Amino acid sequence: MKYAYYPGCSLECNSAAYDHSVRAVADLLGIELREIDDWNCCGATEYFTQDELTACAVIARNLALVDPQLDQVVAPCAACYLNLRKVDHLMQENAELNQKINQCLAAGSLHYDAGRVRVRHLLDLIYSDFGEAALRDKVVRPLTGLRVACYYGCQIVRPFGDCDNPEQPTKLDEMFGWLGAEVVDFPVKAHCCGGHMTQISEPQAFELIRRLLANADDYKADVIVTMCPMCQLNLDAYQARVNGFFHTDYKIPIIFFTQLLGVAFGLDWKKLGFGKEIVPAEPVLKKKLTAVAAA
Repeated sequence: MKYAYYPGCSLECNSAAYDHSVRAVADLLGIELREIDDWNCCGATEYFTQDELTACAVIARNLALVDPQLDQVVAPCAACYLNLRKVDHLMQENAELNQKINQCLAAGSLHYDAGRVRVRHLLDLIYSDFGEAALRDKVVRPLTGLRVACYYGCQIVRPFGDCDNPEQPTKLDEMFGWLGAEVVDFPVKAHCCGGHMTQISEPQAFELIRRLLANADDYKADVIVTMCPMCQLNLDAYQARVNGFFHTDYKIPIIFFTQLLGVAFGLDWKKLGFGKEIVPAEPVLKKKLTAVAAA
């Protein structure tokens, strides 16, 4: 299984644990991820607020750089996935925009044929291309006794509904159920974390984050697993600030779904990037999993 790999900027910096765990899990599953040579930032949401054509051209450059021998690209980051998926869609639907984007790419001696590359999120790849039996077969350390809240965020499931159900996604829930975890009900699983709202209006941003933490706490989740660097950052890095603002005392570890997959597969914790999060996850995970094993 060979795929082009677009890590994105966050996975090289504050979300390095995501990249480490993605690569570790991919190696175990026999997934060959070929990182796109000379890839550039997807621009997140900022580029589109300035100029659509520029934003699309910058993103399309990454699609144009995908190895001609590969027809699928994997993006673990929610914003990167959405941007790559959106631009490919726009180029297929809008002939005029497609022409303008390729005129921009031509300045760098590049060209992209809309639709040539299928953009996929890593969750869909693992869920669909491997499935229950293959994943169960890799389990070394069942997640029995661990209460998990699966948080999808908004950009992976919307506006395109081909990755999962836009309002009630289930793939992540099912996957961790296969691995033995007790997946809790989490009604806000597809709600927005606020994105960059922390830089614009802290009260509004903190309220959006509080709702997510409160809902996980209501259902006594031990951890929240996410698939988005921004979601992980907001829920983890701002958890103490939210506690101070609302006089709460949440201490819920926020980890990437690939990290927990790696735990179930028996991979080395350091290789999975544990210890980089602010609210420590390792003590909680080991306590819960060890207690069940001892019983």
